[in-house]
Amino acid sequence: MEKTIALSQKQTYTPTRFTEFLWWLSTAEKELLADAVVDRNRHKIIGMTVLPTWAFTTLAWTYFFSTVATNTWLAIPLGFFISFIILTIDRALIKGINKFSKNKIMPLLFRGLLAVVIGTFMAQPALLYMFKKEIRLQTSLDNEKKKPLKSEELNNFYKPRKVTLTTEKENLQKDAASKYADVAKARESFLAETDGSGGTGKMGIMAVAIAKRNEYQKLDGEYQQFLSKQATKLTAVETRLKTIEETIKKEEAAFTEYFNDRYLTQIEALNNLIKTNPALQFRYYLLVIILLLIEVMPVIAKKILSSGIYDERVRLREAMEKEMATSNIGKEQELKELYSTLAHQNDQEALTNFFNFTKDDRNEKIKSFSKEWKEGTTQSFGVLWETMKKNILTRQEH
Repeated sequence: MEKTIALSQKQTYTPTRFTEFLWWLSTAEKELLADAVVDRNRHKIIGMTVLPTWAFTTLAWTYFFSTVATNTWLAIPLGFFISFIILTIDRALIKGINKFSKNKIMPLLFRGLLAVVIGTFMAQPALLYMFKKEIRLQTSLDNEKKKPLKSEELNNFYKPRKVTLTTEKENLQKDAASKYADVAKARESFLAETDGSGGTGKMGIMAVAIAKRNEYQKLDGEYQQFLSKQATKLTAVETRLKTIEETIKKEEAAFTEYFNDRYLTQIEALNNLIKTNPALQFRYYLLVIILLLIEVMPVIAKKILSSGIYDERVRLREAMEKEMATSNIGKEQELKELYSTLAHQNDQEALTNFFNFTKDDRNEKIKSFSKEWKEGTTQSFGVLWETMKKNILTRQEH
């Protein structure tokens, strides 16, 4: 508890460094607050509500950046930077709330909206930290579920080419089988003719058997030539099919290398856990509500704590400063006007004296020019007049 100071000794109150820091968080003016005993404690309370909000925001953003930044040490300054922005917004809203402000609802609405956005976002890193083991397990399960999906996508992608090549391979095999059937049929006919089981029914190599043998040998030779040609095509088709299968396996292996436990992957796992786990779902919404209260707590504290003499001092001090500024500007304007008036008067006197002092000299100069013209024989009066204008007459100011 703060020690009560006698009235005659209030001018000697000196706040501690930490008290001044809390006053700074509450946007209070130290010079006006030093003599307000009740308001000193009130603004310390407001500062204490801002401090944990700032600390929590710093920790939450630092953890968030640690999950997305490659360099862990980079997350610390980034977390402080974002939290300082939020602290600046809080101080601006708190500064605008007092008993003399006309619009008292807008700061609360704006800070409430900001609290909803920030609280909802910050609940996710907090839950990621609290349920780290469960989320890692869910991440592993999610990654395993992605493998067959990726395999299905690859098979669907390469399916048209595989179907085309498979059809081409089957056609080549059918053509080869058809050719082979003709050769087999000719061979069976030849053998049946030689053993007497078919054809003419006479055993031995007769004319008909020789003819069938020649037909069989001809078809067999054509079949062998056909196989040599088709073998190249069939090998090319099988190579292309094998290449596609190898490509699918390589892409599946490459896909597994992209599996990680970074922020988006953890968020996806967290969403899946929330959908399937009622206990976690309840704690998630409960944590969001708690974080919303933490975020909006400084503005609520400023609003519910009754204002004392400090706000009145601020209003009077601001009014005094406005009045002094108006008075000082008026006095400065008067001084400038007086300077201009006196400068004008002195310039008039200087000009008058200048023309008075040079009047006789100008007349003597005119007489000198006139005498020179009178004694000359070639100079005209017009030339004299031009000389007089150039050397005697005064030009008008523009």
